[in-house]
Amino acid sequence: MQNKKSNFSEWYTEITKEAKLCDLRYNVKGFVIFMPWSVTSMKKMYNIYEAEMERTGHKPAWFPALIPESNFHKESKHVEGFTPEVFWVERAGDNKLEERLAMRPTSETAMYQMYSLWIQGKSDLPLKIYHPSQVWRYETKATRPFIRSREFYWIESHDAFATEAEARAQVQEDMEMATNVIFGEFGVPFLFFERPQWDKFPGAVSTYAADCLMPDGRVLQLPSTHLLGQNFAKPFDVKFLNEKGESEYCWQTCYGPCISRIYAAIISTHGDDSGLVLPYSLAPIQAIVVPIMRKGSEEAVEKAAREVVSLLAKSGIRAEVDFSPNTPGFKYNEWEMKGVPFRIEVGGREAESGIFTVVRRDIRAKAQVKKEELATWLSHEGARMLDDMKKKAQASFDSRLAKADSMEALSAELEKGKIVAVPFCTMEKAGEACADAVKEKCAANVRGTRYGKHERAHGKCIACGKDAAAIAYIARQY
Repeated sequence: MQNKKSNFSEWYTEITKEAKLCDLRYNVKGFVIFMPWSVTSMKKMYNIYEAEMERTGHKPAWFPALIPESNFHKESKHVEGFTPEVFWVERAGDNKLEERLAMRPTSETAMYQMYSLWIQGKSDLPLKIYHPSQVWRYETKATRPFIRSREFYWIESHDAFATEAEARAQVQEDMEMATNVIFGEFGVPFLFFERPQWDKFPGAVSTYAADCLMPDGRVLQLPSTHLLGQNFAKPFDVKFLNEKGESEYCWQTCYGPCISRIYAAIISTHGDDSGLVLPYSLAPIQAIVVPIMRKGSEEAVEKAAREVVSLLAKSGIRAEVDFSPNTPGFKYNEWEMKGVPFRIEVGGREAESGIFTVVRRDIRAKAQVKKEELATWLSHEGARMLDDMKKKAQASFDSRLAKADSMEALSAELEKGKIVAVPFCTMEKAGEACADAVKEKCAANVRGTRYGKHERAHGKCIACGKDAAAIAYIARQY
């Protein structure tokens, strides 16, 4: 394997190929085949995230993939923001369609016309629906498996409320869901930023987005949540009758955790120079049993290996035995590269004694575990493994946060692969010129102000020299 720290790009390319996570040979540019090992984990990610959605009162729905072009034009900023990225369907068989249909780049314009039919009175509110789906965007930047492609897999929720306060509370809940799942269950640390006004979701009042930090020092955006205000309710006529019998426009939010992109963050955050390191709950195989055959013990070893798999399966642990003709050392490397959390070694001595050597993937610690205690031990140690992965990832993330008070100091910190806090003139539209200057001089982007942490502005804007009104965070991005 390539060295992850010094050669992340090649490491990432190699691991996605060697672990058989995807295949890039599909003959439509920018479209990727996601293979069984990655899809098995992503299905588990979907299950965890959807359970969190339902815990917070969201209900599932499936909406069509095709959206009439006229729907896009109902919200001017939205159509301006998304039209360049849309794949259009113009024919059905030999017939030219009367109206072009967009392959869904996001679902606001598909769902809100239905919300106008479903919401009549206040008793219909709040309406909280999530939609697991694929979306398609004609990305013009370089595509990269899981990180950026032209077809990706996500969940989007679209919520409608009677009041602005309820909508703002939903934005907060969306961020809490991200923390509970992405860090709590997957072990990926991040920061939420309120995006500057020039970089918000098209049609939103405010955008809040989670940025994680990849090993090469670039940030990757994970979920974003958007306060839409009444900007979509008005053109789509999403209204309700209040207690006085008066018609009011709803207040809306939307939220989009991208499962395939979060998977990229898991690969990159936890992997090492030997390959993947997967959280116990997400691993397609949680324990691989490796038989060590020596002459005269083959039958006993095979029997013991099969018994271990059967025993673990009864406790709901995903285990398999590797009976391939490869050497034990080859098998160790193969399953380490694929990120299986635990390896159970079964030789003649283990078959006879019923005590097995178990190796933990992330720290390669070995333990001797009795057969009857294996299931309980693995479940307990799997939870410990996630805790240790979280601590390690958070410590690394925290060590790469920095401050600067000049363009030169900013550039120096960015070269070290850090997210950098700087004094900045404003996050309003007027600050975009300064953001452009940062991008030109440092090849980096203003990510926004840190959400949930009050930071008093001080000093002068690093770009224009005016008194700073905000502490902005800047990083290079994917």
